[in-house]
Amino acid sequence: MSGGEARTVRAGRRSVEVHRPDKVLFPGGGGAKEYTKGDLVDYYRAVAPFMLPHLRGRPLMLERHPDGIDGPRFMQKNTPENYPEWITRVEVAKEGGTVCHTVCDDTATLLYLADQASLTLHRWLSRVDGVDRPDRLVFDLDPAGDDFPAVREAARLLRELLDELKLPSAPMTTGSRGLHVVVPLNGRHDFDEVRAFARDAADTLAAAHPDRLTTAARKKERGERLYLDVQRNAYAQTAVAPFTVRARPGAPVATPIAWSQLDDLDLDARRWTVADAVDQARTNPWADVLRTGRALGPARRRLNKLRG
Repeated sequence: MSGGEARTVRAGRRSVEVHRPDKVLFPGGGGAKEYTKGDLVDYYRAVAPFMLPHLRGRPLMLERHPDGIDGPRFMQKNTPENYPEWITRVEVAKEGGTVCHTVCDDTATLLYLADQASLTLHRWLSRVDGVDRPDRLVFDLDPAGDDFPAVREAARLLRELLDELKLPSAPMTTGSRGLHVVVPLNGRHDFDEVRAFARDAADTLAAAHPDRLTTAARKKERGERLYLDVQRNAYAQTAVAPFTVRARPGAPVATPIAWSQLDDLDLDARRWTVADAVDQARTNPWADVLRTGRALGPARRRLNKLRG
């Protein structure tokens, strides 16, 4: 199947050529709807105003599926030399050298990446002007199975703890099985300090609910308990970006939600897809939550008191 003639999509002052727009990236069947590359481009174009604030200035790792979700995938960190010169890049240190990451600062870049079959964008928790000092902290609520009621319960418990620590928080469906809970930081703490805080907070919560929650990194030690994963809070680690598409049947989307939406019994990790995630984006569920990043010092002192 040829995938059809190329089409040109306008994005601001730039035009992006979409090759083989009819190529199927998400096959239908089993109750899942079929989506093409053209559908992916159309979705990212529509969601760009809501998604770009979460991408600008952040190094990305791209999850590419050139032959769709049933074909091989590869994770791309280095920006290929043939990418247009107008796409922002940042060179960051790694062990034994550097990596030149792509940065998505505008709609044209987002559409170009979609044309490259970059289905999922994984972003750093820090920005290019301070790559070793994150301005986001992420808790990944990872259930033992496809058990969203356990995720819902863990999210509420985590929110109660963060409220007690006087830290704002914002939940997001992952488009896979769980939720991410995001805490805005002021970008003045290094990754070691942030991850240590996240680990201690997660350990505190797991200790209070040992039958339901765990921080055990090894799967065989978790049993049926939900895993509170804080490993993403480290230099060069990434988390799925808000509003990014996941490489699963039906093209589910990692979607920000309001805390009140946890009460919706129809909610699960794959509730929104490219067909309707923009409608959720328009509700602005994270309004004002991420606007002001917090220092961890006061929260650390409160946590230490809780831990005795």
